[in-house]
Amino acid sequence: MGDEVHQQVTGEPLRFGIIGCGRIAPFHLGALQRIPDARVVAVADVRSERARALAAQADAAGGDAAGGGLSHGPGQPVKVYTDYQKLLADPEVDAVCICTPSGLHPEMGVAAAQAGKHIVVEKPMSLTLAGADQLIAAASAYHVKLAVSFQNRFNPTIVRLHQALVAGRFGRLSHGMAAIRWRRTPEYYASDTWRGTWALDGGALFNQSIHDIDLLRWMMGPASRVQAVIARRYRPLEAEDVAVAALQFQSGALGGIEAATTVEPQDLEETLSIFGERGTVIVGGLALNQIRTWRFADAAPGEEQQVQQETAQAIRSVYGLGHLPLLADFCQAIREDRSPAVDGVQGRHAIELVLAVYRAAETGQAVEMPLQEEVEAIVAAQKQAGIFPFSPKTSPSRVHRG
Repeated sequence: MGDEVHQQVTGEPLRFGIIGCGRIAPFHLGALQRIPDARVVAVADVRSERARALAAQADAAGGDAAGGGLSHGPGQPVKVYTDYQKLLADPEVDAVCICTPSGLHPEMGVAAAQAGKHIVVEKPMSLTLAGADQLIAAASAYHVKLAVSFQNRFNPTIVRLHQALVAGRFGRLSHGMAAIRWRRTPEYYASDTWRGTWALDGGALFNQSIHDIDLLRWMMGPASRVQAVIARRYRPLEAEDVAVAALQFQSGALGGIEAATTVEPQDLEETLSIFGERGTVIVGGLALNQIRTWRFADAAPGEEQQVQQETAQAIRSVYGLGHLPLLADFCQAIREDRSPAVDGVQGRHAIELVLAVYRAAETGQAVEMPLQEEVEAIVAAQKQAGIFPFSPKTSPSRVHRG
C-alpha cells in the first residue's frame, strides 16, 4: 500500500487498468481521458483483438496539455494483457475498472482488492448477495476503495431531484415509479454468449433496469414488501426480457418497476417518477436526461422551466454522460481517503431488490424484505436447474403468454 500513500501525498496521476474491453469499456476510457490526474496504463481482455483495439484507442488519444489523458505517457504505449491476473500483478496499476460480464465481478473484484488495487466495478457488482458481500469485505480488508458504476446518480436531473427530496420539498411520499423501455435485439444477445444467461448476466432487471432500481431505492428508501411477475416474450435468452413489480417501502409509500427490452422499433425512454404530498417530479428522456415535470406547492414562478433548462443534457446513447463525474469522484475519494459516492453498500441495495423480484415472480407470493440468505440460495438453485421462472429450453413463444 506504499504506492497508494505516495499518490495521496504527491498528487501523482492515478494509473488505471481496464479489465474487459467490450461494449462499456470505451465509456470508462473516454471519461478517464478527461480527468487530469488519471491515466490508463493497461487493458485486459480474453479476446486479444478487443484488448488491442481499446489500447490503440487509448494510444491514439494520448495525453493533453492539462496533464490528463488516456495514454501511459509519452512514448509508453498502453499495456495489453489477455490474463487479468497479470494486469493485477502489474505494479504500475493503482486502480482498475472491471467491465466484464456481471457474474465475474465478485471474483475479479476480490482478486483486485487482494492485489491492492482500488476498484470501480460495472453494475451490477454481483448477481448474488453473497458475491456482493465478499467484494465489500475484501475492499475493507485490503484497504482499497470500491465504487459501483451507477453513473445515472450523477445526471444533473437526478442530482436536482435528490436535493429536493433531501430538502423535504415533497413532504410525505405517496409513491415512486421506475420504468425502462428499451430495445435489445436478438443480434445483441447473440453478440456474446454470456448475454441473457442466469450465470453471467440475468435479464432486463439485472442488466438494464438495475440503474432505475438503484435510483428508485435511493429516493424512496428500503423496500419492505415485493410482488412481481416476469416473462420472456420475444428475446432468445435464458432470463426475462420484461418484468413488472409492485413494492411497498418501509415508509409506507408504494412503488413500481417496469423493465423491458422488448420495446419496438427502437429505444423509447427511461423514466423515474416521484410523488409526494407537496410535489411531483418526473425525470425522463432516453437516459434520464430531461426533467419533464417539476411541480411543488412552494415553487417560485418559472421554477419548472428554469430547472428544466439547467439540468437538460444532450446525450448520444442510453449510457448517458455520468461515467465522467462518477470516475472523478472515485479518484477524489482515493486522494481524500473517503468512501466513493456510490460505494459497495449502495451497490448491494439494488441487487437485493432484484433478487426479491425474482423470488416473488417464482413463488407468486409477496416477498418480505430484507431478504434472508436462504431465499437467494433457493432462487440460485432453481435457475441452475432450469426451472425458474422458465426453462432455458422452453420456446419463448410458449412462455408466459397466458
